[in-house]
Amino acid sequence: MFKLYDTGKDGFIDLMELKLMMEKLGAPQTHLGLKNMIKEVDEDFDGKLSFREFLLIFRRAAAGELQEESGLMTLARLSEINVSTEGVMGAKDFFEAKVQALSVGSRFEAEIREEKEERKRQEVEKKQRQAAFKQLQSTFCS
Repeated sequence: MFKLYDTGKDGFIDLMELKLMMEKLGAPQTHLGLKNMIKEVDEDFDGKLSFREFLLIFRRAAAGELQEESGLMTLARLSEINVSTEGVMGAKDFFEAKVQALSVGSRFEAEIREEKEERKRQEVEKKQRQAAFKQLQSTFCS
């Protein structure tokens, strides 16, 4: 479903693509309503939905974290996978997409860990340079 409405093929669903999606699902939203839908799950504050953020809608809906009358709850309800109508292939695609999103999430966590380790290394190097400078400075000041 994400790929279907990502008409720009950029890996994101922007405001206009979300507008089209909601219209096709039979639940059109106002411009402000669409912005609020994006804002509610937009983790990186870029004003568009990544695949991870799109899946977050369904996780929140399943956990009961969405307001019943919200646009996101409507989206989650209208795009549920029904194996009896979609067949096993539709469900297979859905679960493959979920697995992919989880692996992207763990990759994201790994990147964060690497960034933290890099910052620690830079801090240690900075302290070593400062110590070396102080030692050199003491040589000239004595």
